Amino acid sequence: MDKFVELTNVSKHFDTKKGRFQALSDVNLSIAKGEFVSLIGHSGCGKSTVLNLIAGLLEASEGGLICNGREIDGPGPERGVVFQNHSLLPWMTCFGNVYLAVEKVFAGKESKAQLKARTEAALAMVGLSHATYKHPNEISGGMKQRVGIARALAMEPKVLLMDEPFGALDALTRAHLQDELLRIVGETHSTVVMVTHDVDEAVLLSDRIVMMTNGPAATIGDIVKVELERPRNRLALANDSQYHAYRTAVLEFLYQRQQRPAA
Repeated sequence: MDKFVELTNVSKHFDTKKGRFQALSDVNLSIAKGEFVSLIGHSGCGKSTVLNLIAGLLEASEGGLICNGREIDGPGPERGVVFQNHSLLPWMTCFGNVYLAVEKVFAGKESKAQLKARTEAALAMVGLSHATYKHPNEISGGMKQRVGIARALAMEPKVLLMDEPFGALDALTRAHLQDELLRIVGETHSTVVMVTHDVDEAVLLSDRIVMMTNGPAATIGDIVKVELERPRNRLALANDSQYHAYRTAVLEFLYQRQQRPAA
């Protein structure tokens, strides 16, 4: 496998008032270019910590992280992040929120007309051309998340990092955006790392599902390779035996091997 993102012997601890908390221990993971990888596990298992380490928002206590042949030593435009909270600036329109990121990355390299075209193309990709000049308080939660995805994609990141991007949405909106993400990733061939609690979401979207052990000192417990053909259709997969086998494998890990002891 072509190693595009690589974590080698990565550990992370936090110093707290109660002493040192070991969040992650000895995490080893290689991600190929164009691969969609989901991180799943119980709350507190370090999923978001792994994502923030790849994003450069946290620094590893031990071990090393590589992206596209270069050490990860801080945030960078080659790694776009979509958070569960859309994090839009309320005084800016949808266009303004995306344009701000585009300008930051491409200013001096492209004309204002090119920056404008890039912003409009990103909004069109997520189906929001009609909301270009609306403010966040004028659109739905699902649309806000789409703006966040558009903003990340407009930067043309080498890796798209998503921290439970649909976790706060209702079931129908979540399903629609999952389908949109499948379409976008199919068009852009993006490398994606996504944190999720949703087993069905992980199986539907992923090439591999990385299952984390319980913390503290969480690590990778197992990895499920999802060999379902793309493009994927949720209705066609509803009665697919292979889909259900992957789903069962993840559930068995989460609710049997990683079952928390009774209080």
